[in-house]
Amino acid sequence: MMNSSIGSPEFADSFMVEKLSEFGLAVRYVRAQGNTLYYLADDGTEVGVLDGVSGFGSLMFGHNNPEIVEHAKWVLDQQTPVHAQMGGYSFALNLAAELNAIVRRELGTEDKFYAQFGNTGAEAVEIAIKHAELDRVIRIAGLKGGIEANLGQARTAVAGGATLTEAAAAVAGGTDIDRLVAEVSRRNAEVEARPPLFLALEGGFHGKLVGSLQLTYNQMLRGPFKALAAQARFVPRDQPHMIAKVMEQERAALLDVVVEDGVVDVVERDFPVFTAFVVEPIMGEAGIFPLSAELAGALREACDAFGVPLISDEVQSGMGRAGTFLAGTRIGLRPDYIVLAKALGGGIAKLGVVLINERLYHKEFEFMHSSTFAKDGFSTRLALKVLQLLEADGGKAYELAAERGAKAKAMMEAIKADYPEIVREVRGEGLMLGFEFHDQSGSEFPAVREMHQAVPLLILGHMLKKHRFRIARTASGPWTMRFEPSIFLSDDEIAVVDVAFRDVCEILRSGDLSRFV
Repeated sequence: MMNSSIGSPEFADSFMVEKLSEFGLAVRYVRAQGNTLYYLADDGTEVGVLDGVSGFGSLMFGHNNPEIVEHAKWVLDQQTPVHAQMGGYSFALNLAAELNAIVRRELGTEDKFYAQFGNTGAEAVEIAIKHAELDRVIRIAGLKGGIEANLGQARTAVAGGATLTEAAAAVAGGTDIDRLVAEVSRRNAEVEARPPLFLALEGGFHGKLVGSLQLTYNQMLRGPFKALAAQARFVPRDQPHMIAKVMEQERAALLDVVVEDGVVDVVERDFPVFTAFVVEPIMGEAGIFPLSAELAGALREACDAFGVPLISDEVQSGMGRAGTFLAGTRIGLRPDYIVLAKALGGGIAKLGVVLINERLYHKEFEFMHSSTFAKDGFSTRLALKVLQLLEADGGKAYELAAERGAKAKAMMEAIKADYPEIVREVRGEGLMLGFEFHDQSGSEFPAVREMHQAVPLLILGHMLKKHRFRIARTASGPWTMRFEPSIFLSDDEIAVVDVAFRDVCEILRSGDLSRFV
């Protein structure tokens, strides 16, 4: 039997453990159940910690949910084929059908959504942008084919006596049709050589793989790898009017010719510059910022006007966490692609999926992207169980997420009211909440100003060690603490969070950082 104890970080995570240890955050957790993680004290007894991180939103039903664990054991006991690639039939078909039923209900549409599976959220984002780029390439090919055909028709028309308009002659630098064809082809080649662009929101996070990383706003994460993939243009989340303006700034066109009444003229055809616009309905790593209904409407309007597919990244916000299956439902977001992961695997399996509207779907993509574990029997059958739990009792899980989240948010708002100089804002929907402290770089206390960059981590360590409450800050908003527990969050657990945050507020109000454990 293999040793079940956790080893040393000699060959992995050495730098992470070193940094976490500075703030008391490096812990060997040995067991997990519900909203609680356990570590062993020096005397060997278990110590429970309320887990507000919850796998960055993966644990809608808590750690090691008994029903999900029992189902996982049953799936394995059934000797379900985990690997049966190239068979065509798999349990992924059942999962895709169930996802369609839920998503079509939420969006109020009869449109079909074709499912492409991956292993993680980041891979699912990669799948979405790959398919969107395939769609762009196919549209470009159709556009080029039409132009080539029109150029051929123009040659024939001129040979039969047709003439060039002044505009066409200006492009050709004369009245020769061959020169016009050559110049149109040359100019079009320059436009076609432009690399594709993506659109995303400032502060957004969509993964750390080569492609998805370019959509992640954090410069520290993205900067070193910019040369590896297509770039994004970032739009402020609070300026809906800027969406169409940014698209217009990058607009490009191909030249085409038309023959009408014996005259050859030159016209422009919009060239698809942007592969897709990728957004999170609730921006997690930016600091838990829900998008507005106004922004959702502006996104759809601009994407339709410029022919840009809209991808909704629901990796963290979806699967009921916001109180609806899709967080975008709350603001009327109408995406062409929907990306799900994290909670889809019940906190046990690794699974991601992209749902692609039938209007854009290209069936050949099924052979262009594949992954060994993408549609494995174990993960997809677990995901079916997760959907069953979400939908049970008329969607009781969604109601719990909304109700428990509202109670936790009200508690946080009460703290903000008591400490307005310490707490800047409370944000979020359902059980995806952000508690933001004021940046302490301008504190009245010199010691706090000098240590302000370390204060968020001191807060995390203090709450873990003194209050047995584990929480994390958001990646691009270091003063925002993310709270994403399961739907089984109890009143007693909310009280633990209340005491912990109030204690931190008292310490920051006093300016005495020595009080941090």
